[in-house]
Amino acid sequence: MNKHAKIFVAGHRGLVGSAIVRRLQAAGYDNLVLRTRAELDLCEQAAVRDFFAEEKPEYVFLAAAKVGGIVANNTWPAEFIYENLAIQTNVIHAAWQQGVKRLLFLGSSCIYPKFAPQPMREEHLLTGELEPTNEPYAVAKIAGIKMCQSYNRQYGTHFLSVMPTNLYGPNDNFDLTSSHVIPALLRKVHEAKITNASTVEIWGTGMPRREFLHVDDMADACLFVMEAPEERLAAQAAPFWNVGTGTDVTIAELARTICEVVEFSGELVFNTEKPDGAPRKLLDVSRLNALGWTAKIALRKGLADTYAWFLQQTK
Repeated sequence: MNKHAKIFVAGHRGLVGSAIVRRLQAAGYDNLVLRTRAELDLCEQAAVRDFFAEEKPEYVFLAAAKVGGIVANNTWPAEFIYENLAIQTNVIHAAWQQGVKRLLFLGSSCIYPKFAPQPMREEHLLTGELEPTNEPYAVAKIAGIKMCQSYNRQYGTHFLSVMPTNLYGPNDNFDLTSSHVIPALLRKVHEAKITNASTVEIWGTGMPRREFLHVDDMADACLFVMEAPEERLAAQAAPFWNVGTGTDVTIAELARTICEVVEFSGELVFNTEKPDGAPRKLLDVSRLNALGWTAKIALRKGLADTYAWFLQQTK
């Protein structure tokens, strides 16, 4: 990409979108097109069509999405499938209409079957039933992958997809009713510390294993793929690329590490009446590694940086 190319980052205020903006700016890209939801509702087809016709971005990072943890997915399944389908359908179609040179669609590791072999490889997609707690979201993300592939096949577009593992970092959502596991645990443990509580409740058994990627690493991977020469991408013939660290920890191990970072010495109490979700979610990242990209931020350092950011927001 030319440093002055017009680049639209959809969802620039979110966890991933804001990290992509930081990464692009650090790399010297100076023509970013950004819109808040109040300025451009990506669920509205006509508004998206008019925006693309007027701005004519050359490149698109599609990081806008309705996201959340188990509670949010169980509470608002209709919103999760509708909003994500609407956003990606409108943006991808308008990108094709206006001749966007390259688009990067961000999916999620929840696209894989609940009992997929571990670590999960790209070819495991659609080989089994999805995890019920986030099926509507997963179905929408799978549709996004297939939509990019379909436009590439029929129209010769260059629409790429990456599937990140569980992400965390600055600008994450720390609302306990809708957040993912790391921000939820950081906030719960922090509040336990400042109230001198003796225990912290952890949902589930603590035994599920999860992989976590700092959002700045994710943004770096997105730019890496977007800048990669077409011949290198084509040589792999990959429908999409997993993005992760290639390592995982149990929820119990994660919670103990967060307690160390926050400096909370109380007891962890596991509520086994709450759902665990999938037993394990670890991505095989060999394809992206073979292209030349690997994650750099260690989990403990990333957690410490994220907690420091959270403390700044609470001042």
